[in-house]
Parts: sequence; structure tokens; C-alpha cells
Amino acid sequence: MKKNTFSMIDENGNEIVYDVLFTFESEETNKNYIVYTDNSKDEVGNVQVFASTYNPDDPKSKLEAIETEKEWKVIETILDTLQEEVRKSVSKDNEQ
Repeated sequence: MKKNTFSMIDENGNEIVYDVLFTFESEETNKNYIVYTDNSKDEVGNVQVFASTYNPDDPKSKLEAIETEKEWKVIETILDTLQEEVRKSVSKDNEQ
């Protein structure tokens, strides 16, 4: 399976490669979102995940910051749902 990746230059001029976890359009906010990671870990060992808005119809679209708490809630709800599905899948695999 081919990974969907993109790269950006950080403030120090380093190229960072990101893996796209998923994209979605929210009917609630009428925006498109991309959720991605550089696979780095935070201070407690969790993989860091980032999210931005983007325009899927523009190949040169820039990633934009999430603007509202409502938008973050939409993203967090989707991430929580996906994490629960993964936990259930892993649990079923371990039972077999």
C-alpha cells in the first residue's frame, strides 16, 4: 500500500515529511480538513497528530490553521471514534 505523504519546510529550513492519516469534509463547518503526523512523539509517548483546513479543488492550496473550538471538537470526535475502532479491532485480533 502506498503511503500518502507531503513535506513542508519548518522555521529552521528543514524539510519535514508528514503522513496523511485521513481527510474529510465537515457538513457542520463546510470546510475540508486534513489530519496528518510526522510520527514524532510527545512527552508521554503519544504520536503527535496535526490538523489543518485545505481546499481539495486547488492543487496549490496552502494548509490553514484550525480557527475555532467548534472545528477542533469535530476533529477530536472523529479521532476518538477512529481510536475506539482500532482498539476494538486489536482486541478482536488478540482474542483469536
